[in-house]
Amino acid sequence: MAQTPHGWRGAMRDGIYSETGLLKIWPDDGPKLLWEAMDAGKGYSSPVVAGERIYVTGMNEDETQEILSVYTLDGKKVYQTAYGSPWAFTYPDTRTTPTIDNGKAYMISGAGEIVCVDIADGHIVWKVDGGKAFERRTGNWGTSESPLVFDNKVIYTPAGNQTTMVALDAQTGEVIWKSKSLGDIGTYMSPMLISWKGKRQIIGSTSVHLIGVNPDNGNIEWAFGDWGVPPRPYPSERILGSTMQVNIAPNTPLFKEGRLFFSHGNDIGGFMLQLNDDLTEASLLWKTDDLDTFHGGYVLVDGTIYGSNWITNSQGNWVAVDWITGETGYNEPWEGGKSKGAIITADGMLYCYDDRRGMVGLVKPNPQKFDVVSEFRITKGDGPHWAHPVIHQGVLYIRHGNALMAFQIK
Repeated sequence: MAQTPHGWRGAMRDGIYSETGLLKIWPDDGPKLLWEAMDAGKGYSSPVVAGERIYVTGMNEDETQEILSVYTLDGKKVYQTAYGSPWAFTYPDTRTTPTIDNGKAYMISGAGEIVCVDIADGHIVWKVDGGKAFERRTGNWGTSESPLVFDNKVIYTPAGNQTTMVALDAQTGEVIWKSKSLGDIGTYMSPMLISWKGKRQIIGSTSVHLIGVNPDNGNIEWAFGDWGVPPRPYPSERILGSTMQVNIAPNTPLFKEGRLFFSHGNDIGGFMLQLNDDLTEASLLWKTDDLDTFHGGYVLVDGTIYGSNWITNSQGNWVAVDWITGETGYNEPWEGGKSKGAIITADGMLYCYDDRRGMVGLVKPNPQKFDVVSEFRITKGDGPHWAHPVIHQGVLYIRHGNALMAFQIK
């Protein structure tokens, strides 16, 4: 069996890290800082640990190029490689979390370039300007996709009038397949690969539809777009001038036993879908207005979905929702002026990262209460705290702007 690539939000893109023996309470001033590096470049992307190296994307000093920086496990930079162009408008900081597979790193720049880098020395193996080649249609914030890599395929979702999703050969960058166009504007979600009843499917998104795509030929086998509320109008497509109403759709869904949960944030809400046995239909089971996640993700722990919601761009509560019924267990603020943020889980605990003030919380999963056990504040770096935390071999990695920090949590 092929090894699972290292990348966005853990092995299954669900925010679950298979660590054990982690601390259940932190010292008053937070876990021990092992090291910090201040030269990762500005970015919102998460670090990835693979083998004896850490990989993180950011911008170079004059902010004209996106760069891949590679560090040892004790924080020493091995090399950096410029690989692509940032988004040229609002919030240009690098978003793509690299996918590491079979000695290669795969990234998608803010400008829509799909890039393969040899991790041995950082040289570019191939590069495809997907924004131009596939005539992408994007909203206000460019491309924010972390590439899905499997079966020698690299997946990219340009949307637009030429195609919706494409698969490129992981060794050469050549096109393997292109799905049909839905005519939609693109969004910011990193797709996922699911398996159900002996069949696999790629779950992706445009700003108008959540879609299920055949991984072998690119056929769109279902598309769900019945949100039950009018889509929020954004002044999308600065370049192409579209007036289409769009959803931001930034979060990778959760999947378990035929059920698929996702949230598009910004008052769109969260949705639970039921997929049929041959993955050709998706029907709505329930909708929640409480778990309305901005772009911090969510996790499933013991039958409860945990995450945060959007009230304003600088304000949000933390929420627990039952996986089966959609009933809300709690919808509470994080005391002390903290806001919404990113969430992951490991060893029976939640790790929450407030995107406003930079507080990191160790939280006990409790379907009825936001139960913060310990917390400390990230003070290095600048900009919004939008990068998702990562855990590897008892170390918690936090990225904030150009700062990358490692904390001992075991």
